[in-house]
Formats: sequence, structure tokens, C-alpha cells
Amino acid sequence: MQKKLIPWMVYNRENTEEFLTQGAAYEAYGADELYISCDAKDYSSKEEFLKAAGELAKQVDIPIVISCHLERFEDVKKALYTGAKAMAVNACDLRGASGKWEHTEEETSGMKALKEASARFGKERIYLEVKEEEDNKSLITWAEEFVSALIIEKCEGKALSNTVIHGSTPELSAVCNGSKSETQTGNKNLLETQLPFFIKSNSLECQEKKAASEELEAWLGVKEELSEDRTEGIIADYGREENLYTIKKALKQENISVNTYESSIPFSQMKKNNDGLLPVVVQDYKTKEVLMVAYMNEEAYNKTVETGRMTYYSRSRSKLWLKGETSGHFQYVKSLTIDCDKDTLLARVRQVGPACHTGNPTCFFEETYKKPYDDTNPLTVLDEVYSVIMDRKEHPKEGSYTNYLFDKGIDKILKKCGEEAAEIIIAAKNPDSSELKYEISDFLYHMMVLMAECGLDWKDIVKELAHRR
Repeated sequence: MQKKLIPWMVYNRENTEEFLTQGAAYEAYGADELYISCDAKDYSSKEEFLKAAGELAKQVDIPIVISCHLERFEDVKKALYTGAKAMAVNACDLRGASGKWEHTEEETSGMKALKEASARFGKERIYLEVKEEEDNKSLITWAEEFVSALIIEKCEGKALSNTVIHGSTPELSAVCNGSKSETQTGNKNLLETQLPFFIKSNSLECQEKKAASEELEAWLGVKEELSEDRTEGIIADYGREENLYTIKKALKQENISVNTYESSIPFSQMKKNNDGLLPVVVQDYKTKEVLMVAYMNEEAYNKTVETGRMTYYSRSRSKLWLKGETSGHFQYVKSLTIDCDKDTLLARVRQVGPACHTGNPTCFFEETYKKPYDDTNPLTVLDEVYSVIMDRKEHPKEGSYTNYLFDKGIDKILKKCGEEAAEIIIAAKNPDSSELKYEISDFLYHMMVLMAECGLDWKDIVKELAHRR
């Protein structure tokens, strides 16, 4: 089983953009999942956090685990509706007023909420988070029926139970000075449960670092903790996103199974042009739109694989250039595919902002020749119609039926959705299905108006449907 390295990101309402940017950067450098948390208990702060979590879920393709205060079933529902893979429920939210775990006849509101959420969404989407130093044996025994994994939070101020990896791979040993940390043995929380678990720690930093490694967070115990069969992964603040890639490489050299992103074909086996460069066709990984064409040398290719962000070789400047370094319009790599002759690379990317320096979404915008043809894409038509609806919402047009619905408000939109749903039922009872397609189309249109009114788009719907496959 491949072990997961999961960055821990604490939400700060003052730096939402930074929060989103860092999440995307962690994904680029090989994060397996993201663990995001917010300690706020007031309603408005939690709502802001969940809104940011939903935005992050749209931007990244790796799973997200949410940790926030649990009071009622709605807290879990809202967390999972952001598109998160799972919610981590803290043990303290299940305890009674005494602050101690007492499994009595009268269940706490947190216990009831957990049980209801588990029944509604499935135990695989609920984790239980406990502190290592606390005796949670009876709590874990009770919760086994309702959760699928544990998150064990290590004692603050202590490194993970470990022996320092001394004299092993350069990447890990270089960040520590070779001193040994006392090994903590046993864990009363884990003795009588077969639940898989994640180790969570915010205090993995070595006491001393070598000058050459100042930019790399010092980690202790990762190797030993990940060697435990039931350990799914390590949740921690990995600091600079590039540290994650370095640690993964080092763990792989230590025979720890981790998911590293490496090229299956070396650059030397690819056929370059007379300048020693490989042409790269860049495509949006979801829309499949061709964004641009550029070139790579071996250094650019290796840098792209290492960092997860597209890096090219500039023929005019004779140097490497990281796409988006000045504009912020990065291209995050999803896949690199070589063609049959091994002389052209296809890069599927997540493009941030426009791909072209002119501000156009793609560099291919100046049409030189075109014959009449139907370019309707059945896979994108719903998104295109939704875009028109959103344009009407943002730029009202006189006489527009869509603007009429927005002006009348949510009650009118809901009424129309109900009417169109009833029309579908009636049409479906008729032997001729031609009428049904019109009623379904009417319903989908009004549903998209409702989505726009309520701040949803097709990414939200598709993300949720994907969880149900």
C-alpha cells in the first residue's frame, strides 16, 4: 500500500487567496491529499471556511479532508457538500459537558450527529480524530461502527515516535544533525482497534539544521511511522511545497512505498529537433482545448516532472522559463504523453488564467480559414448554456426571459422548476418520446437558472456525482 503525505493547511479568513494558491501548489508537488482545518465555532467563520473549501475542491483533483467543529448533522453535511472526501470529527466534540468520554444511555449532540452522518453518507466519509496522550479506548470502540479511520494527533512539542534517519538518504539525513530522539513505544488508542489511521503532527521540526538545508523543514520519524502496516499516511505542515517532493524521493529510496511522479521514459529516448528541443502541445485537461505550443530541453522536461508546473526552454532568450512566473498564470501538469514517433509531447494541464500573453484564453484565436460546420460539443453544451445564463445575470439584457426570472427571485424560479418537473412526468407517460426531450430541456434550463441564483455551477454538480460512482 502506498503511504500518503498529506499537507495540513489551517484556514485564515484574511488570506483566502493564499490558502487556495498553496493548495494548488501542494498538489503540483505531489501531495496525495489535503487536510484543511478551521477551529472557529461561530457560524459566519465556519461558513467562510466551507466556502473556501468548496473553491479549493474545484481547483484541485486530489481528495480533501475537512476538520471543523461538530455540533449537529448539518455541520457534516455542509463539509461534505463542499466536495470533500471526508470530514474529520474531533473527539472533544463527542464528549459531554464534563469534557470526558462517558458512554451512557444519553447520547451527546455530537454523538447523534456523527451517527446520523455515518448512516446518511457512509462511514467511509467520516474519520475520528483523537489525541495520542488521551485515553480514548472506549470512545474508539464505540465509534468503530460509524467511522472508517482514525487520525492520531501527536503530543505537541514532541517529535513523532522515531529514530532519526541517520546516515540514510542524503535528502532526509541532511536536514538533521544526526542526534537521536527517544522512541516512544505503544499507543493505548490503537491496541484494540483494527481501524487504519493517519498520524497528525505540527511539531516535526529538528532542533538543529545544517546551513545548506535552511529552506527544508526537518522531519523526524516519517520512515518509522509509515512502516507501520495500518498507517495510511502523515498529516503535517510541510512548509514550502517543494519540501514535499524532496521528502517523497527520500522515502522511496528508503523503500517506503509512496506515490512519486516520475517520467516512465527518459528524455534521452525522445527524438529532438536539430536544436535538441522537443515540441510540446499544451491542452486543457478538461475542455481538451489546445492552449499553446512551446519547446523543452532536457532540463526543462526534468524540472516540469519534478515541480508539477510546466517549464519550457525559450528559444529567443536561450534560457528556461516557468510558465506563469511573472503573470501568475501557471500551468499545473496533469499528464505528459509522447506521440508514436516520440518526437512531440502532449501536455494536459490545469491552466490558471489565460494561456496567451495577449490575454486570450488560448494562443490559437486568429482564424485564417473556416468551412461551415456544426461544432456543438455534447459534452460541453450544458456548461456553455450555463455560461450564457451567468452572463445574463452579470450583464442584464432588456427583454431577456432569463433576466425576468432573476428579477422575480428565488420563489418564481422554484415555481418554474416544479412546473417543468411535472411536465416531464406527464410527457413520459405518452408513447411518443419526442415531447419528453423538450420538457427535459426546459427543466434543465430552469434548473441552471436556479443553480446560478444559488451560487452553484456544473463543477459543483460533477464533483458530487463523481463521489457517488
